[in-house]
Amino acid sequence: MSTESSSYKQLHKPASSFETRDSYLEHELSIMKFKRWGINLPFKDYGIEIEDTIPALAATIGKVVMVTAMAAAFATQFGLSPEFVAENVRLELLIAGVLFAVVFAAVLNPNTNLAGTHGPMIPLIPLIAAAGGHPLALGIMVGVFGLLLSASKGGSKLVELSGEGVRGGLLIYLGAVGLIGQVAKLESWSTGIERGYVSFGVIFVTVVVYAYLAKVNKRWLAIPLCSFLAGVVAFLMGTPFEFVTEPGLPPLSPMFWWGENTGWQLGWPELSHFVAVIPFAILAVAMWSPDFLGHRVFQELNYPRKADGVLMNVDDTMTVCSIRQIVGSVLGGSNLASSWGTYMIPAAIAKRPIPGGAILTGVMCVLAGVLGYPMDLAMWEPVLRVALLVGVFLPLLEAGMQMVRDTQSSQTAGVCMFACAFVNPVFGWALTMLLDNMGLIGDKERADRLKFADKFVIPMIAFVICVGALALVGQLPGIPAIL
Repeated sequence: MSTESSSYKQLHKPASSFETRDSYLEHELSIMKFKRWGINLPFKDYGIEIEDTIPALAATIGKVVMVTAMAAAFATQFGLSPEFVAENVRLELLIAGVLFAVVFAAVLNPNTNLAGTHGPMIPLIPLIAAAGGHPLALGIMVGVFGLLLSASKGGSKLVELSGEGVRGGLLIYLGAVGLIGQVAKLESWSTGIERGYVSFGVIFVTVVVYAYLAKVNKRWLAIPLCSFLAGVVAFLMGTPFEFVTEPGLPPLSPMFWWGENTGWQLGWPELSHFVAVIPFAILAVAMWSPDFLGHRVFQELNYPRKADGVLMNVDDTMTVCSIRQIVGSVLGGSNLASSWGTYMIPAAIAKRPIPGGAILTGVMCVLAGVLGYPMDLAMWEPVLRVALLVGVFLPLLEAGMQMVRDTQSSQTAGVCMFACAFVNPVFGWALTMLLDNMGLIGDKERADRLKFADKFVIPMIAFVICVGALALVGQLPGIPAIL
């Protein structure tokens, strides 16, 4: 029987058949081939391993943190209470866990990453509210534009046209800025509680443990181990902590969330609300490509070459994120969706495919939402900052540095980082991709091999759309918003 026609169940071998755990995990990745928009089942089409618990735990922590930040930003603008934030986070954990982590990523299409939270949109929420935007209208429009991009295969095309220098520069910038930002927030928090020494103790322990895990090739343990130690160190150094969120279920009726006097207290959106959010929705979807690109890169760097069957499909992931956005918004959620980085990055490092950990992520999200108390622990400053540091930003920085291999790619990466710092990562990615494909920077031989559409037309359209969306909402330095 040929390997091509054999199923995962037939090709699977016990871990004891391999000399090392890495060999077993790489063999698992090489024998899986998922059904696209079909029924994929655990232990028939893929396995669930102890390593899957790590990305699941990281994803759950990341989800609680990011959705809390987004819900709180909306609540501030619309004058909503802290109780609204807590209940909306519970709702989002149930939506993300049951409908999309399990149903889509684990069963229907395991080549799609889980639909997470669009962090870069959080600073724009005040602008959205000031422009007369409505959260439900925004969610629906993001979903519609996302479906259009995925249907046209635009996402995968843009990823294909992003050279190694562009990818490396983008990842280095995102990693470095995020790392510095998280350290600064931890220091600010410890100073605010009049225990400035706590941040030093937490970061010192994190650096030592992370360095050791990297040395012994066990970085996939970084999130749970470093987060646990961060919490222990902070507590032992006198940092106060208490559980306050009690067990329960959020309101599950959309009529409650979109009522005039309940939930968001905004009612259902009108036509003017949809018009107001169009530029923000365009910008949100424009940001997807560099985000998705960074996550797929981690799989390519950590998986064996024969693992094509388990790689993330960018267009299908955009489809799922779009559906998740529309469904989640209609149900009352505050989340703006994107590829789930706090899941994909540790999963790739642990050499695990998407579906096994997706099931565990769904279970953990539901438990966290229903029990309530895990939400308090995940949102405690030393735990969440260290989880983001070792689970997202340090790996981003390392992956970017691995991709900058020669003078040409370092030139492109440098220009990308400069452009990102000048405006933001969307502008930096779009501009550098255009310059790189035209042969003005980077590998000129690569540019010469490209067709005219790939060399100029598609990158120029992407650049114009990105810059236009940024200009509309006032995100270009020194230039007032056009709206």
